[in-house]
Amino acid sequence: MQRTPINPWPWSLPLGYHQGEVITGATRHLTIAGQTAVDATGTPQHAGDMRAQLALTLDNLEAVLLAADMRLANLTRLQVFATDVDAALRNFDLLGQRLGAAGAMPPMTLVGVTRLAIPPLMIEIEATAAA
Repeated sequence: MQRTPINPWPWSLPLGYHQGEVITGATRHLTIAGQTAVDATGTPQHAGDMRAQLALTLDNLEAVLLAADMRLANLTRLQVFATDVDAALRNFDLLGQRLGAAGAMPPMTLVGVTRLAIPPLMIEIEATAAA
């Protein structure tokens, strides 16, 4: 798989993502449902703690990728939903650390929402990946 970043403007690069990417040579495509801070039984964890929820959400996202024999480096798009955008942004260093270590800068969108499907969840990440 070959990735060609598309960045008509450089402002998103310090934030850890490209405006777009052209993906060529991929033979497998994975669509990942919104991942949240739940345990293996689907029980929400870390009520009121955005940082801990984001960390567990990333763990769960990575678990789905690994189950498909992919890694964070295979991510081609992220859509992040947060009930508190400011709190999410204050903790986005976790996302940057995880993606940066994998050499991934997928295009992403952060959307503020009133609530998520299961209270007290505060953050959810949908993703696509290719290999």
